[in-house]
Parts: sequence; C-alpha cells; structure tokens
Amino acid sequence: MLAPVAWRTPPRHYGPWEQVAFNISEGLAKRGIDVTLFATKDSFASGKLDAIIEKGYEEDKMQDAKVLECMHIGYVMEKANQFDLIHNNFDFLPLTYSRLIATPIITTIHGFSSSQIIPVYKKYNDINYYVSISNSDRHPSLKYIATIYHGIQAGEFEYIDTPQDYLVYFGRIHPDKGTDEAIAIAKATGKRLLIAGIIQHAEYFRERVEPFIDGDQIVFLGHAGPEKRKELLGNALALLHPIHFNEPFGLSVAEAMFCGTPVIAYNRGSMPELIENCISGFLVNNVEEAIDAVSNITKIDRSKCYTYATAKFSYKTMIDKYIEAYQSILGK
Repeated sequence: MLAPVAWRTPPRHYGPWEQVAFNISEGLAKRGIDVTLFATKDSFASGKLDAIIEKGYEEDKMQDAKVLECMHIGYVMEKANQFDLIHNNFDFLPLTYSRLIATPIITTIHGFSSSQIIPVYKKYNDINYYVSISNSDRHPSLKYIATIYHGIQAGEFEYIDTPQDYLVYFGRIHPDKGTDEAIAIAKATGKRLLIAGIIQHAEYFRERVEPFIDGDQIVFLGHAGPEKRKELLGNALALLHPIHFNEPFGLSVAEAMFCGTPVIAYNRGSMPELIENCISGFLVNNVEEAIDAVSNITKIDRSKCYTYATAKFSYKTMIDKYIEAYQSILGK
C-alpha cells in the first residue's frame, strides 16, 4: 500500500489521501491479507510498516517535497518483486515505473490537480488499473476497473440525535472550499459557525476569513484531530460545504452524515452522488439557497441521514470492492 508522504499516515489532522490509504490497509489487514504500508517512519500500521522517509514534508518544511517523493516511490519500486500487487494512493508519479516492473499497479485516483497530468494517466492506460472515487470524477479518456466510494469506520464516529445550535465548516481554508461563503451563510442566519481546518491560502485567510472571526459567532479552531472531528461534526446542526470546484469526493461530507449531521453543499462535483437531497442534506447553488436550507435544516430526519450514510459509505463494502478489484487483476 503506497501512501503519500506529505503527512503521517494516518494524519494527525489534515491528510485525506493518507487517511484513505490507512483505512484501506487496515481493513485488508483485518481480513487476514498480508499488507505492507509504505508511508513515513512515524506512521502506524496494524500490519507491516516500511519506510525510508522520517517525517512528512508538510510537517517539516525544511525538507524538499520532490526529493522525498522520489526517494519514497523509488524505494517501493525497488521492492516491487516482493509483492503480488502495488496499490498506489500517490497520484501519477508511480505510474512512470509501470513498464519497469513486473508487479501490477492499481491506482486509486483521488482527483486531478489539473488537466496537465492527464497525459501521464493516458500513457499508462494499457498497463494500469484505475479506480475512481466517484463517477463524477472519471475522465473520459481513461479506463477504470471500478468506482469505489471511501468507506467510513463506524467506530470513529457516533450518531448524535440531538445536536447543538451551531454550524460547522470543516476543511482547508482556501477559496476553492468557500470558507468566506460559509461565514456569510452563518451571519445571515444568525447561527454560530465553528471553522476547523488548516490554512492553505494565507492571503485568502487574512483578507476574507480572519476579519470576521470574533470568537463568539464566528470561531476559528485551527486544525482538528480525530477526536475533535468526531465531536465537531456530530454535535453540529449542519455541515456547510460551499465548494467552488468539482470535488472528487469529500471525506468530511460522508463523516458528517455518519453522525446524522446533514450537509448543505453546492451542487457540483461528487456532491450529488454523496448527498441525497432532502434526506441527508441539501444541494444548493449559491449563498441565498444555502441560507434557505439552514432555515429548513430541522426538516431533515437525522436518523434517516445516518441510515443513508452507513449504507452508502460502508467500510465493509469498500474493502469488499477493493478485494474484488485485486482478484480481478491477479486473475489476469
């Protein structure tokens, strides 16, 4: 299992790709499959952990990210003949080794950072096996073996029937994620907003977010670890997700619904696949519609939201589907 090395696996706070790589490797290990997780040395694995990188480059900014990535991927590929299969959660760069090793590679495509990386995926279309994390994120020029939604471990989240009276924003502080619009929605509805996430765009935070933080109605919590995430999402009246890009999945969306917390999200990217409108939240198109959705949020039955999410994003189903994909590849 090839994880990225931006953050520890599993991440202490942010790191969705690392989190998914961890979730899959742990699920496979619990099924009795011999899994080796390649991640940073400070990572955790119930099975085997192998590493050459001491610490993630986002956690130690003195390091050169590209150097660490090359060393990490090269280290895995040098050991390729020890494995039946390599599961790549590290984007396009590992694909360039495909014709140099005999071990098949299955790649979970966590999204496309830009159209410029598509040619790499196309070049290795014939020898690789691609998994999309939503149907909306599939590229028409690529061949896919499956679409597999991220599965949520039920024990990490708890259904909350009676929430507190606040909204939550959970994600990167970045224009793509619409943090400023979440603030506008909260202020227009008079609701308290708790903001949790890493600052990924300092200028945007300084100009569009920070001036509205008052520690009372608009509260910035910084990054939130696993326990805090569970509490924040579970006790919220709703999760605000006013994205401005076609998000491939959105872990926090599934996690919130796993707590029974409905999601108000802009209707783009994978959101129509993740959210059942009027059942697990509301799909809206702008701030005004989101304001109306907040006013109607109590119409959402949290128990139905929870039931929907646990069926749609079953951890068991995710592992089952990955095992099916592995068997299909190895059967060839």
